[in-house]
Parts: sequence; structure tokens; C-alpha cells
Amino acid sequence: MEHSKHNIFSKVANSENYFIVNLLSGQADILEPDETKRFIDNKLTNKQVYIDKGYIVDPKEEEKLFKKKYLDFIDDRDSDEVQLFFTPWYTCNFDCSYCFQDEYTNQNDDVKDEVIEAFFSYVDTKFADRKKYITIFGGEPFLNTPSKKASIQKVIDGANQRKLDIAVVTNGYNIAEFIDILKTANVREIQITVDGTKEVHDSRRMLKGGQGSFENIAKGVDLLLENNIPLNMRMIVDKDNVKNLPELAQFAIEKGWTKSPLFKTALGRNYELHHCQTHNKRLFQRIEMYQEIYDIVKKHPEVLEFHKPSFSIAKFIFENGELPNPLFDSCSGAKTEWAFDYTGRVYSCTATVGNMGDELGTFYPKIELNEDLIEEWEERDILSIEKCSSCSVKLACGGGCAAIAKSRTGKLHSEDCRPVKELLELGIGLYHKG
Repeated sequence: MEHSKHNIFSKVANSENYFIVNLLSGQADILEPDETKRFIDNKLTNKQVYIDKGYIVDPKEEEKLFKKKYLDFIDDRDSDEVQLFFTPWYTCNFDCSYCFQDEYTNQNDDVKDEVIEAFFSYVDTKFADRKKYITIFGGEPFLNTPSKKASIQKVIDGANQRKLDIAVVTNGYNIAEFIDILKTANVREIQITVDGTKEVHDSRRMLKGGQGSFENIAKGVDLLLENNIPLNMRMIVDKDNVKNLPELAQFAIEKGWTKSPLFKTALGRNYELHHCQTHNKRLFQRIEMYQEIYDIVKKHPEVLEFHKPSFSIAKFIFENGELPNPLFDSCSGAKTEWAFDYTGRVYSCTATVGNMGDELGTFYPKIELNEDLIEEWEERDILSIEKCSSCSVKLACGGGCAAIAKSRTGKLHSEDCRPVKELLELGIGLYHKG
């Protein structure tokens, strides 16, 4: 018998205690210093408890369990709901300082009706037996011109005819102009990005021409919630705006947004994708960002009313009282996520859609798919990534984002490592009340 190779073991932030987490066995515990020393020295007085929890194992039996749970994961994924992104154009009314699409060919064409029809025809056949929903993406999908509004209505009508939910990723500037269209849809959520309070947000997410966008977006948030439309407010975080998080949280609290069951939030890390950003010194490494957020929340606990950071799986554990299932693959691209654009091209995900060279085929004017490339996406998981084989945190990391890994290394089957252990140190330190 020996210590499980899937044990994630480290010291809780700002504590003398340690934690042990094992996603394969589904167990987690806090260890006090004396018990920690006995565990490290393999001098446990209650060894059978550790065996029962899967912290100490027969390696052959553990490998059998790993294979079983991997097959269960694949079976579940094959029946999971599919998210289908449709990008009607890459045009945008914003001039954001960190846009990763800014080198795309942003033609100002309207999407053709026959492309929308071809998209739904493809969905009807390719995903006939799968639960699914449609997310309208961009560019900026909510551009206030008659032709573009008509195109969005056509997409929503197509979803309604098939009884499919829709979601929209929008900058939120023109919500008022699209609210009547949204009322005709079964909206799962509208995702809007707000990067801070007015001064900070307007310095990063401005209209073409330089005008600020914050006030219009805030009015749009009010309008969505008033009309019972679910909202996911995302803040893209880097070194330029992270200190503004408490002020944004306070603003949202005072507006009454955080009291609505329809309001949720996300923090996204601003990162390099496809090309170098002009001012890339602003970018955080992932652990740097969460260390900063940990420090902010310690000083400003009211932030948690606005957003509870995940810290890998730490938030999940404390909110659910159990561990999530082992994550054998964190990349949904070409598995439970596909993206389609107005040119008729098919892509794996939102991180690749529109980036020339990343297309997987076409659905218009005819269906032509690169099956070899699709298979390469489908086969990427922690078993296909060499570096994952010896990693103790792989069942919490899942190999990371394939698009980022490919952008960094040129290889799809390479790693986008997550600092799981360090994130758990912070998250357990923040959420554990013992």
C-alpha cells in the first residue's frame, strides 16, 4: 500500500493546517499539524481510515478505478448538452484595449439568410439526437441597424421553432434596442462584460471614437433584470483594473443587482491568445490573479456578495459538501462545444472561431469537414498529453484549454497547466471556517 498518486496535498493559506484532496476517490480533509506529520512519515494510528478514503491505495486497484471513472466520464460527455455558437459577423462597435479578435478580417457584411438556414439545417442533422442550445456570439451581435436586428431575430426564430434555448455574449451597449427581440426568445442567459466602475471600465471598453460605454451598459443590466432575463456579468481582470473590484462590487450591491436570483458573475483573466497584446505587462499569471483576489477579499469581504471566486474546486467543495467528478478533460472544443460563423466555416470553440487556420471545415455553401483534425480535437484529454501523465492535479485541471496550449506550443495535444494546488491553498484558506 502507498500514498495515492492522485492526492493533492498542501498547506492551507495562512494556517498551520494542511489539506488533502483526492478527486478519484471523491474525498477531502483538513489535517492538523500532528496528523499531517504522521501522514507524511507514514506513521498513522488510524491508517484504515486513509485506506477507506482512497488516500492510501493498492496501485493496481487504483488504476482499475481510474479506468472505470474515465470510461464513465466519456460516456457522460457523449450524452452531455452541446453548446452551439453562431457568429453572424465579427464587426464590433467597441474598441476594447485587449481584444483578441482585433487582427481578424472584420468585414462589415450582413449574414446571408441562406447561411442562417444552412446553420439550422446542419444543427438539425448533425446534432439531431443531442440536447443543445445556441449562443449568439461576435464581434458584437447586438449592432443597432435594421438588417442586423433582422438577422438576430431570424436566428432567434430558428431556435424558437426548434424549442431551443438561446444565450448571447454581448458588450451590452444596445440592450435597450434589442429587449423586444429578447422577449420573444427562451433566454438562458445574457453575458455582459463590465470591467469596473465607470472611470475604469470606460478606459478599457470604449466605443469606436472613444466614448464611454458604462452608463448604457448599466441601464441595460437594469432592463434585463426588470424583464426577468438571466444575466451573467463578467469582469475581465488584469493588473490595470483588479484593484477596482471592491468598488464594482459595491456598485452592484447598491444597485440591487446582487439580490436578484437572475444575476450571476464571473471573473475572467485577460490573457494572450493568437497574438501578443500591445501592453502585455498588464497580464496576470493565473495564480498571480487569484492571489491578488484573495488579498482583496480578505480586506473587503463584501466582494463575496458580488462574486465568490472558484479557486479551482475549492468553492465547489464548500458550497456542495462534496467533490466534483474527476475531470479527465477540461476542453469542450469539438466535443460539447462547436462554433459556426457567417462565412460558413466550422470551428471548435469561441477561442478559435474566426481565426484563419483554425477552421475544421464548412457547413455552407456545402458541408466539408476535416475529419482528421476533428478527431485530433476529440482525442485530446489528460491521457493524450504527455506532461499530464505524472501530474497529481490532473483530475482537477483536465489539461486546460486546447486553444491556448496550441497557441503557445503549436501542438494541440499539449498542456495548459492550471496551478491547482496553489489555488486550493488560497480557496480553502478563504472558505474553510474551522
